[in-house]
Amino acid sequence: MSAVSSGGVVLDGVGQGWWLVASEDDGSRRVVGGPFPQRTDASWAAGAHADRGSGSVRPVYGVRRADGVLHHRPSPQEWAWLAHLGGQLDRLPEDWDTGLSDDDPLATLVVEVAAALAEAGLPLHDSTGPDREAGGACLTPETGLGIVLTWRQHDRMSVDQLHGAAADTAVQRVMNTALAEVLRARGFVVDAFGGASGHVIRLAD
Repeated sequence: MSAVSSGGVVLDGVGQGWWLVASEDDGSRRVVGGPFPQRTDASWAAGAHADRGSGSVRPVYGVRRADGVLHHRPSPQEWAWLAHLGGQLDRLPEDWDTGLSDDDPLATLVVEVAAALAEAGLPLHDSTGPDREAGGACLTPETGLGIVLTWRQHDRMSVDQLHGAAADTAVQRVMNTALAEVLRARGFVVDAFGGASGHVIRLAD
């Protein structure tokens, strides 16, 4: 499909937006629709192709040149996600990566775990920021061990204990277990750690 619809961004014959890409049996791919301004529009169109038995069609964000070649580009949603993840990582203690190189497996694991928690809607605890009383997941990298994982409740529960010590203990246990189960569901190796229902995320062998 060489024509660019009115929904795309056209600059000197270049179409940018969401495109529908079909995967062929021989492993090749071809553009079958687009561009669409929003991912939801492309997803609806992909569903219509599937209903017609057009095979595997999925939305891809990118720039299609005049010669028909589609170059993948990060979508606005991907840029927003990276900004959100960066904000979560900024909540870690300033010295969390001291002694770790950029390609250290433990540093990579921290980023992967933070991303998995963020994708599940679980924020990291900002221990020094303006929202530190709100709580969140606490990640503590330990060389040779992995990442110690615990949940920090809101100060109303953990510090003020407005609902009593028993409620604080019970909720803490539930949240620690929930964190572990979420990460296990994402394929991480998670073991029990310590006597307070905490967990450790192990480096893959």
